[in-house]
Amino acid sequence: MPCQVALCDVAAREMEGYGIVMPKIIVVVVIVAVLATGWLYVQQSSRGQPVVSGFVEADQVRVGSRVGGRVSVVHVEEGQRVAEGDRLFDIDPFDLRERFAEANSLLASAKADHHRLASGLRTEEITQVQARRDQAAASLSKMQAGPRPGEIKIAREKLHMAEANLELGESDYQRVEKLREDESAAQTEFDRAVRTLKRARAEVASAREEVALLEEGTREEDIALARATLAEAAAALALAESGYRTEEIAHAEAQVAAAQARVDAIERQLAELTVVSPCDCLVEAIELRPGDLVAANAPSVSLLEVGNLWVRTYVPQLYLGLVHLGDDLPLTVDTLPGEAFVGRVVFIASDGEFTPRNLQTPEERGKQVFRMKLDVQGEVQRLRVGMSADVLLPRKPRP
Repeated sequence: MPCQVALCDVAAREMEGYGIVMPKIIVVVVIVAVLATGWLYVQQSSRGQPVVSGFVEADQVRVGSRVGGRVSVVHVEEGQRVAEGDRLFDIDPFDLRERFAEANSLLASAKADHHRLASGLRTEEITQVQARRDQAAASLSKMQAGPRPGEIKIAREKLHMAEANLELGESDYQRVEKLREDESAAQTEFDRAVRTLKRARAEVASAREEVALLEEGTREEDIALARATLAEAAAALALAESGYRTEEIAHAEAQVAAAQARVDAIERQLAELTVVSPCDCLVEAIELRPGDLVAANAPSVSLLEVGNLWVRTYVPQLYLGLVHLGDDLPLTVDTLPGEAFVGRVVFIASDGEFTPRNLQTPEERGKQVFRMKLDVQGEVQRLRVGMSADVLLPRKPRP
């Protein structure tokens, strides 16, 4: 205080030398303000680089199988590092392999049926249908042409023979009839002559009818039937040559697609029997033993994606203007002193929140902070999930 009074006296005398007269209380206030400003400047200058703390974290992946079943083999333990594609555990297939074989058999049958329809009839089958058409055509031609002259001639010769037999029969009958009148012929001989005569007359009548039918030609009804038979045979040949209907082939193709879909579905289920790691991860939690039952689509193993580490921290609103998306900020971890890492800012929350309890002092609980996420760049093999990390913020805003 004496120094401050002395300073006030000196300042007052200097002001009086310049012709300025001021009360001592005003001089004291001015000097105190100057000293406070200087102290704040020194404190600000001596304040180090802003630092916020957080923890190294990794994305959690919870894997399981789309099919349920009984666990047959467990390949990993908690805390074990696994590479992408490494097996975690296997599930007993139960009846999936038998269903897969059945589906493949049905697929083969559907493909064979589709191939048969798409290929059409075989050459031998078409030749057989063509032969039937030719037979029908020949039959029609025969009926249209009618009997040949030779056939009519033969029928007439048969008629002449029948007429000759009739003359002979009549002659025998007349002879036996006269003998009977003279009582020289037996009754049996007369009866035989009567039968022979009747037979001869019938044969003549039949021969005459046959000649008449041949000379008249084929009936129109028979020709019409032959034409219909030929048309049917021709249509069957055209159908055989054109193959099966497009709708039938499309139906068979759809059957193949359906059978293939069943095979693919069971094949994917078989693939799901072996659960593998989707990334380079650390087994965080697994509580499976051979014989355990796991449900379909239920997470069974918890993994940490250690190849992609990041730091979650909270930036006080005082320093919010120092960081921007895409900035690369230095990182340090207590476990590895002297080693520097780099984190790229990939997320800054748009809404403020209260400082988390694990990152604040009781005096700071009323302050607002903004959550920030930084992807750790470069080599991260030595980092472990859960390590505490410090993020060094810029000293001043980016121009």
